[in-house]
Amino acid sequence: MTPFSEWQNFYVIMGSSAGALIGLQFVVMALIANVPSARPNQEAGSAFATPNIVHFAAVLLLSGVGAAPWHEAVVATFLLVIIGAAGILYGVIVTRRMSKQTRYKPEFEDWLCHSMLPLTGYAVVTLCGCVGLWFLRPALFGIAAATLLLLFTGIHNAWDTATYHVFQQRQKDQND
Repeated sequence: MTPFSEWQNFYVIMGSSAGALIGLQFVVMALIANVPSARPNQEAGSAFATPNIVHFAAVLLLSGVGAAPWHEAVVATFLLVIIGAAGILYGVIVTRRMSKQTRYKPEFEDWLCHSMLPLTGYAVVTLCGCVGLWFLRPALFGIAAATLLLLFTGIHNAWDTATYHVFQQRQKDQND
């Protein structure tokens, strides 16, 4: 029995959750798209909505790596480093988009949940991928923590995005 096989149930649950949340996010965005809006905001979408799908997809990808029947940890740890590094790069891009968009001024919670926490999750994935060849068992716990962080951050951010649109539209309708 390999250390990876002990994590099968965890990654099945995480992957299933991420897949379901990706589908749900598409449904929510389709419903929001049907709400009349005076000014669509592409800048905010690429800074706040699209990253949720990327984080959910990362959880799905990490779950696939974690659930695959690896005989040796070398390939898995290499893939973890690649996924983590790509996530860090994307997190930097998202942070830049947040700072450059003009229609909404991000608050501390936005910076925390849309930038700092995802970057932390991807940094942990990268670090655990690097040390996984020597300390595989602790690295797997780090990957699990990062996966949960990305999943819960994505849930928070998706909810935040949906409620922002609902209440913004309601306030706009009351002011008209």
